[in-house]
Amino acid sequence: MAKAEREPTAVPPTPAIPYDEMRGAAGKVRPHYAALAQRISTLSPTELAERQSTLERFFLLQGITFTVYGAESSTERIIPTDLLPRIVSADEWATIEAGLTQRLKALNMFLADIYSSQQILMDGVVPRDLVMQAPSYRREMQNLYVPHQAYANVCGSDLIRQPDGAFAVLEDNLRVPSGVSYMLANREASKRVFPGTFRGAGVRSIDRYPDLLLATLKSMAADWRPNPQVVVLTPGVYNSAYFEHAYLARLMGAPLVEGRDLVVHDNMVYMRTTTGLRRIDVIYRRVDDDFIDPLTFRRDSGLGSAGLFNAYRAGNVVICNAPGTGVADDKAIYAYVPEIIKYYLGEDAILPNIETFLCREPAQLQHVLGNLDKFVVKAVGASGGYGMLVGPHSTKAEQDEFAAALKADPENYIAQPTIQLSTAPCLIGDAIEPRHVDLRPFILCGEKIVVTPGALTRVAMRKGSLVVNSSQGGGSKDTWVLTDGKDLEP
Repeated sequence: MAKAEREPTAVPPTPAIPYDEMRGAAGKVRPHYAALAQRISTLSPTELAERQSTLERFFLLQGITFTVYGAESSTERIIPTDLLPRIVSADEWATIEAGLTQRLKALNMFLADIYSSQQILMDGVVPRDLVMQAPSYRREMQNLYVPHQAYANVCGSDLIRQPDGAFAVLEDNLRVPSGVSYMLANREASKRVFPGTFRGAGVRSIDRYPDLLLATLKSMAADWRPNPQVVVLTPGVYNSAYFEHAYLARLMGAPLVEGRDLVVHDNMVYMRTTTGLRRIDVIYRRVDDDFIDPLTFRRDSGLGSAGLFNAYRAGNVVICNAPGTGVADDKAIYAYVPEIIKYYLGEDAILPNIETFLCREPAQLQHVLGNLDKFVVKAVGASGGYGMLVGPHSTKAEQDEFAAALKADPENYIAQPTIQLSTAPCLIGDAIEPRHVDLRPFILCGEKIVVTPGALTRVAMRKGSLVVNSSQGGGSKDTWVLTDGKDLEP
């Protein structure tokens, strides 16, 4: 039975006690945390504070910032970063790696299908109207050739721990996922604040990510160009993730360009340089679909380049991620991902979903309306922690406001039971306290799929908060994936 047809349970379950990343039953330190716990126990509050200051100075000197839109004061801020790493064992990572590889493979097959024969829609596995009416569905992509059928070349899936310790996928990010620069920067900082513990822990290396990203991007044009020219397309310095765009471009040795730096002639894309025009083969775009090309999408866009999509349609340039990938990470489509995996791969999902209610279904809408104080309600197209209600932490006025929005536009919302994210130790002031965390690993897909053996751990820095987004006051910390004998960090 499809998820949209299932009968809702009477009342969402009461959130269980969150999983503690560092300590198990009776407060006993988990084996893979033993070395770190021992080292922390030898440091005074003053010494921990000094190491935290070292970490923050590193971020300041590197210019590692993000932008908070709508802030009353300066919007450019250093992301809050905690010095205590989150540690994932080799066995746990093996499951994550297999699950994410399976998931991205199936989602790319789904995208290739809905933009061609649409067999999954004809078979009724996913409702046709759910796909065709999704804001992120791009009819312009129908029947276009995408190398390796790799529509989503960079994916950042958000994972959370369930109370029993098993990982589950909270959402997929297939459009222009951000955060990998913080993952890399956190690693450099972590090496400075816990050098001895880091060297002895057996942590897998993430240093090759920029090289793997560049190889993935080049593989998208390798069939017709021996040494493809790759560029990173940014909206500009006022974008919240501009630091990341510049950082990745520098590490890959690829030019960082804005739309005004590009020119399209005879369906070929060129960038302006001091020595003349240079042809571009692959564009790693960090610009949303709507703004890629004013001739095809939003006519008022000044962020893309006129004619860019026609060059893409002609097969003379590759855009990564492909336009229209957002339909596969739509929060309503998310509810069907286990069925999508089963349909294309004939396998059960290795990493489960969180139970999701589609407010477009009348019975599920009434169930959500009757339990708003227990659900997390999200707008289907929103991101960054915006457009959501965390029921247990909301006021009656906020619930009433969301109830009105749900009734007015139910197709725009989904709801999930409130999950108590796992907690990890963080240095708060001069004391170590638990804070809720999630996990965003990064997966690359071109000629092959590669899961980076590390992740961005996002932290809800405010006590009791479940919102980890940096735009909503969240922070981050390094993630140590322990080695099983390969990719040892130098």
